[in-house]
Amino acid sequence: MRVVIDTNVFVSGLFWKGPPAAILKAWRDGRIEMVLSPAILDEYQRVGAELNRLLPVIDLGPILGMLAVNSRIVQDSELPEQVCSDPADDKLIAAAVVANAEYVISGDKALLRVQEYGGVRIIAPGTFVGACLK
Repeated sequence: MRVVIDTNVFVSGLFWKGPPAAILKAWRDGRIEMVLSPAILDEYQRVGAELNRLLPVIDLGPILGMLAVNSRIVQDSELPEQVCSDPADDKLIAAAVVANAEYVISGDKALLRVQEYGGVRIIAPGTFVGACLK
């Protein structure tokens, strides 16, 4: 099953237990395939650099390198129209559509309000774990 994981879920999964951590474990175990685009990877890197600036002991470099090798990378693309009230979130939906992913997993309320676009469901981490990882 292919999924796009929003930055908030990715970072939460690295540092805390709960559904985001279970999602990253499912990826590490090969139960799901993570989809990334260069724009999504750039966002992960930007947030990782900010975390490192605030807390120098945090270095996301190794996990980001592993992501780049062990994920499906698709080209950046744009949707025909703005879908999310926050246009920066459209890149997640666009990557999912290009990759024929089933889900975008996010805790972002603006993105969750979209619910579905182009056959891709936008779902909260807890809902995804309960419905898809049991």
